[in-house]
Amino acid sequence: MTNATQRIYLWHRFTLREAVLLCFCATFIVLTRAGLRLHLNLPGHVMFFTMFFFLLARGCVPKVGSATLVGLITSLASVMLGMGAGGPMVLVKFLLPALVVEVAGIVSPAFVTSMLACAAVGVLAAGVRAGANTGVEWLIGMDEEIMLRKAAVSAALNGLFGGLGSLAVPSVIRRLRANGLIDQGTGTR
Repeated sequence: MTNATQRIYLWHRFTLREAVLLCFCATFIVLTRAGLRLHLNLPGHVMFFTMFFFLLARGCVPKVGSATLVGLITSLASVMLGMGAGGPMVLVKFLLPALVVEVAGIVSPAFVTSMLACAAVGVLAAGVRAGANTGVEWLIGMDEEIMLRKAAVSAALNGLFGGLGSLAVPSVIRRLRANGLIDQGTGTR
């Protein structure tokens, strides 16, 4: 395969139907973030819907790159809409959890049908997202004790909401498969 053919192949990795579905998942993440700008004083509450849609995207389109594409689209849309105070750091905040979902999908392609596996991936991915802020705080020289306490609380709350949001994914995936709306296969092409 030539270099140009490989580039074209990467763009044709997803069918039009799959690409539209992934874009809808990314759009729903952005919409729920915009709608949840309520001041609930609950750090991490946004991860409920974020992890739900990341895992739903991976379950509906079981191909390598599906969650990463959703994370990339979500982060770019968030930056363009000015929905993140971190600027380019918003890219990292969405791509890190997406990559955790991708790794889980590569290791166990059928994990989206297990409540326990989805909850574990949701907790881990949401906790990793909390670590992105810790890296920035460390670089600017924040006191280590304060930084670590804040990181622990943030990771715990992000993980809690991420895990809770992930619990709904297996039943949705099973229902979609039973009705023939998505493929039964668990390929990782």
